[in-house]
Amino acid sequence: MKPRLRIGTAAGLAAALAIAAPPGAAQGTAYPVKPVRMIVASGAGGGLDFVARLVAIPLSEALGQSVVVDNRAGASGSIAAELASRAAPDGYTLMMLSASLVVYGIVTKTPYDLYRDFNPLSQVAASPYLLTVHPSLPVKSVAELIAYAKANPSKLNFASTGNASLAHLAGELFASSTGTKLVHVPYKGVGAALTDLLSGQIQLSFFSGGSVYSQVRSQKLRALAIASATRAKMAPDLPTLIEAGVPGFTVTQWHGLLAPRGTPRAVIDRLHQEIAKAVHRPEVTSRLALDGTEGIASSPQEFAAHLRSERERWTKVAKAADIRSH
Repeated sequence: MKPRLRIGTAAGLAAALAIAAPPGAAQGTAYPVKPVRMIVASGAGGGLDFVARLVAIPLSEALGQSVVVDNRAGASGSIAAELASRAAPDGYTLMMLSASLVVYGIVTKTPYDLYRDFNPLSQVAASPYLLTVHPSLPVKSVAELIAYAKANPSKLNFASTGNASLAHLAGELFASSTGTKLVHVPYKGVGAALTDLLSGQIQLSFFSGGSVYSQVRSQKLRALAIASATRAKMAPDLPTLIEAGVPGFTVTQWHGLLAPRGTPRAVIDRLHQEIAKAVHRPEVTSRLALDGTEGIASSPQEFAAHLRSERERWTKVAKAADIRSH
């Protein structure tokens, strides 16, 4: 009989994780023997949460144990990272993070070190940001948005998932690159930000396709451009921001999995193997593609190199855009 799959919030998590592991489980000899907690560095309803739940289902089936999604929103994922960094390095606590957490750590002093306190497992997915506006805004192109913003300085609000998040940095970079003045409004997660964006209280945003494509398709939001080097296959008529007149503007939201530093190599190898299989499953790949997201199953070494590269890139951008912690 297959174990009962349980993908949900943290309700009942303490009881589930109280199951004792026999000696040697942490060394990988019998891993896993109890549920695995996947701490997600965002609230429910956003692109990161969607990817986490999509991957958790086949991962749970492969491991033979429930993978419990535990959403911990706030501080661009820093709340989740602090919690995960203090967890036992036994393979029973993982963290799904996004690029926002790298950016946050560049401009904010944190009680953890993303590069010291975690073992990378794999990058899971990547999705270029979309520049979207509320349909009530009288603009239908990037050029019209820039002209409107210049004519109405500090009158347009843009949403982010928190101060010093990737969405915050993207908005500030857009403003500095186009000579416009926008007002940043931080939220604790994509879900909360989208609520105000859809109601028209917020006029524009930079979020991943996984977070906003469904609203764009239903015409609840208007997409003006995509922040990638080339046009997306699923939206070939949507110009890139580079084509729209903002040179070099590319911003990609990526998602990946980490484990607390000190997790046994055998456990890391097993987890990476199963994560890669999960990401490459046809139903996962096809579902990600619907939102313009690409499944990625990099090795732990490749993901570690990617994390370092992202830190270097966004450190330069944050300084140029003068983004600081509050």
